[in-house]
Amino acid sequence: MKKIEAIIKPFKLDEVREGLSEVGITGLTVTEVKGFGRQKGHTELYRGAEYVVDFLPKIKVEVVLADDLVEQAVESIVKAAHTGKIGDGKIFVMPVEQVVRIRTGEINEAAI
Repeated sequence: MKKIEAIIKPFKLDEVREGLSEVGITGLTVTEVKGFGRQKGHTELYRGAEYVVDFLPKIKVEVVLADDLVEQAVESIVKAAHTGKIGDGKIFVMPVEQVVRIRTGEINEAAI
């Protein structure tokens, strides 16, 4: 099993969710986060004063899935989240040792 964490632009969330649904991913977790990469934030004007916004709003999508779905899921996220502009985000794939469904006690693949 693997866990995919994708950091994407907020307005791309619906497209990413739909893309994952198309490849058979039934559950995911979404978190509003802030951060920066190569963009290093930006400046904004507020009431005539310029200030720096260091952390930009992003969305973190987390999904745990079987190994055989990882490539399809990653491709789906890339396709849905891509704008071609700086700040499109990143995808992290990491191993998962164990999953337990609290309600039923199912473990690993059965719990996903």
